Amino acid sequence: MYYSIFEVFTVGIGPSSSHTLGPMRAARRYLDNLRQKTALKNVARVEVVLYGSLALTGVGHGTINAVVYGLMGLDAETMDLDREYIQTTGKLALGGESEIAFDIGRDIVLAKETFLPEHPNGMKLSAFDGQGKLILEETYFSIGGGTIARADEMSKRMEREPFNVPYQFNTGDELLEMCERDNLSISDLVLQNEEALRSPEEVKSGILHIAKVMHDTINRGIKTEGVLPGGLNLKRRASDMYKRLEQNFMDNNLDPLMLMDWINLWAFAVSEENAAGGRIVTAPTMGSAGVLPAVMRYYQRFALKKSPYEMDKANIVFLTTASAICSLYRTNASISGAEVGCQGEVGVACSMAAAGLVAVLGGTNLQIENAAEIAMEHNLGLTCDPIKGLVQVPCIERNAMGAVKAVNAARLAMRGTGKLVVSLDSIIKTMYETGLSLCSNYKETSLAGLAVNVPTC
Repeated sequence: MYYSIFEVFTVGIGPSSSHTLGPMRAARRYLDNLRQKTALKNVARVEVVLYGSLALTGVGHGTINAVVYGLMGLDAETMDLDREYIQTTGKLALGGESEIAFDIGRDIVLAKETFLPEHPNGMKLSAFDGQGKLILEETYFSIGGGTIARADEMSKRMEREPFNVPYQFNTGDELLEMCERDNLSISDLVLQNEEALRSPEEVKSGILHIAKVMHDTINRGIKTEGVLPGGLNLKRRASDMYKRLEQNFMDNNLDPLMLMDWINLWAFAVSEENAAGGRIVTAPTMGSAGVLPAVMRYYQRFALKKSPYEMDKANIVFLTTASAICSLYRTNASISGAEVGCQGEVGVACSMAAAGLVAVLGGTNLQIENAAEIAMEHNLGLTCDPIKGLVQVPCIERNAMGAVKAVNAARLAMRGTGKLVVSLDSIIKTMYETGLSLCSNYKETSLAGLAVNVPTC
């Protein structure tokens, strides 16, 4: 199943695509359905029940605020992040129009022990009139990367109507065969698909906008100081890291591994912005959003001279190639930490970034596939156990480790022929099976691992 690059990379607010962006989109879609029934004006009360993983990490992952934003009709890409939207008066401007009584503690219910069978990230929205009569009730699932599906759509989520594009592929082998048959790079194939859906100008400007938002996030992150919200009292580190690196450069105090310090810095900058609820690009999720921008800044800063492309073209080649790899994971596995653990988030981001880096350095399609496989092979079994349900520890450092690992995977692949023992399809299948076999306590529930073994007070 081909996923558009604009499904893979979307702009939203942190700290979690599954737990923040997805629930916000679900609430907005529910609001639109109320409007279609011309029932919005009749609503006197709204109740939202969060199930399973959404409930267990709802506070730390910003889910509760996200639901309120969605019910207010706000858009993640355009809302003013410096404005305080959550009212303390017990009122909610539903859709920004009619004001209703609303108490977060009463009207958003955390059903922590209930996991709906379709997916760990479930939520039910119900609206009632002044007499308490139910107007509309819908259940949604946040299935990864900000993508949502209503309950009646879940059985068809892997069988949705495919895009009308020239190249539909379900496996890595199919992707490579199509490229070889038509003498295309993976990036060229993705661009032909995207240009079947929208104009070439829209495709180019859209991809470059994604790259700009990513790099703007790095720039904000390296300038911003302070303590991250949520109660861990975790000091933001990117700003100090940047100052020390700049000073070392001025003092000519250099060492051969300083490149790793820069990659770590850029991943930290994005991940800290995400943890603070900043504007982020899903890559493929928000919990893993620091990996790709860090690797992109690495090649821009240190490797562009080795690339056959100028800057804008390199960004397009990187992101389109990474998008194709993500399509394979979304088709055959999952990018949801609540479903398969962090291997589905940082692991997939690492795989995407390694592939994109090989592409911009002029590697072959086989080397691109090999880089993606190497990166995931060494993320297998990665658990999701955030302390206090916050996307901070171990998530911020994990993004940095994923970015460095992606660069190493790319370098290993570039020094090989691309013909190795394990295929990308095999590793994706293995990742999914591994994720399904993980105990649910290790899948974005904060019920095991670091989340219970590290004192927080």
